[in-house]
Amino acid sequence: MSPSAGAVAHETHIGVVLLLGDRAYKLKKPVRTAFCDFSRIELRRAALERELELNRRLAPDCYLGVGAFTGPEGDAPEPVLVMRRMPADRRLSTLARDGHDVTDEVRAVGRLVARFHADAPRTAQAAAAGERDAVAARWEANLAELAPFAGRPLDPDLLDEAAALVHDYLTGREPLFAERVRAGRVVDGHGDLLADDIFCLDDGPRLLDCLDFDDRLRYVDGIDDVAFLAMDLERLGSPNAAERLLEAYREFAGDTAAASLADHYIAYRALVRCKVACLRHDQGDDPAADLARTHLDLAVRRLRAAAVRLAVVGGLPGVGKSTVAAGLATRTGAVVLSSDRLRKELAGLDPADSAAAGYGEGIYSPTHTDATYSELLRRAGLLLARGESVVLDASWTDRRWRDTAADLARQARAAFLPLQCRTDPATAEDRIRTRAPNPSDASPDIAREMADRTGPWPDAVTVWTTGPARESVDAAVRAWEDTTTACRADATTTG
Repeated sequence: MSPSAGAVAHETHIGVVLLLGDRAYKLKKPVRTAFCDFSRIELRRAALERELELNRRLAPDCYLGVGAFTGPEGDAPEPVLVMRRMPADRRLSTLARDGHDVTDEVRAVGRLVARFHADAPRTAQAAAAGERDAVAARWEANLAELAPFAGRPLDPDLLDEAAALVHDYLTGREPLFAERVRAGRVVDGHGDLLADDIFCLDDGPRLLDCLDFDDRLRYVDGIDDVAFLAMDLERLGSPNAAERLLEAYREFAGDTAAASLADHYIAYRALVRCKVACLRHDQGDDPAADLARTHLDLAVRRLRAAAVRLAVVGGLPGVGKSTVAAGLATRTGAVVLSSDRLRKELAGLDPADSAAAGYGEGIYSPTHTDATYSELLRRAGLLLARGESVVLDASWTDRRWRDTAADLARQARAAFLPLQCRTDPATAEDRIRTRAPNPSDASPDIAREMADRTGPWPDAVTVWTTGPARESVDAAVRAWEDTTTACRADATTTG
């Protein structure tokens, strides 16, 4: 930044930033609010010294020290935080708004944040903030503060949907949050990562203005910390940059948490910014109403994406259910579990080993089948509790097991999607005769006997598989995307 750069002043309700030459000077106003007290000089100096200490963790060369301004009348020196002035055209928000490809920049930010989190202290107080009940309490507080804005400026139906989706996610995911705490994923982080406060310089990014006025608000899950910036990038019209940021962070942090957790925390951060915009609107800032609605829309969109689902993909042999199940899992990021593979695993066989037998014989006896479905659903339950959506590939011809799967979804607060793959008998028989070796041992004779013994499946969504596989998978994905809304409507109707 050139020393001749123009002077600029920025003011908020608690502070002033003066940009002069190659320096920035930050002062606290002598105010007292619900969350801070800067009413006396010594309190303002202490706050600035704490801000200096915390921000030097991520940008030591930007935070130069705490000095003082002295008034012309010999007033008491006013403490001021002295900073290196950053080039405005290198703000991440500016680059994103102007349509620049910021892939390299957000990857560098993700790496920096991951390294910062790796070195951040782990304390009992921080860990407690990551527990499921603590996360739920923050959600409840924010939703309660938004309640007066239902109808003006916010859509009350969207607020209700957000509350319901949050409740389902948190109720069914206690093992996920407990595991995050045990793994040391909750840290003293930045707490306020916004694209306006990140500068992309040639020698790497500078992350400024961490949350300094309340230590407890910096105690966050690492995914929560980086989700704040992902949310902001999405709001700025750069959803791809948001995804690249999350990918980079997870790579460098070695974080394998379910994608639903990032969606959940992005939604939380969007709702917090929605609340801030509502408060500004209430104070007379009319344009803030649109910003509030934008953030609420973003929050609900991400909560829908975070909703955990259990899909059971069934049908007779040769109808293409494994192809549909695999395609659905690939397109949605779900985990797919196959009964054919699991059955052989339980029998101590390789998936490629033949175990062909007559109908209901060998490893296809009722006892083996019950053990297979029981284990299939047990594993699905573990995954659902950890925030993973699951696709179960099996015949599902027995209503007992379909009902058990639906009960599991209810217990896990997961949306339930039963899919029945169907095609004409001639096509199914031709597929069985010509398919490459795979874990299924079904023959055309067994397929016919199964068809004779199989009853209707009236509550399933039918996926016709006679045409190209892509069309069948597209139909399954459409049903998947519709499931959360349908389940929310059912929950509202039944109370």
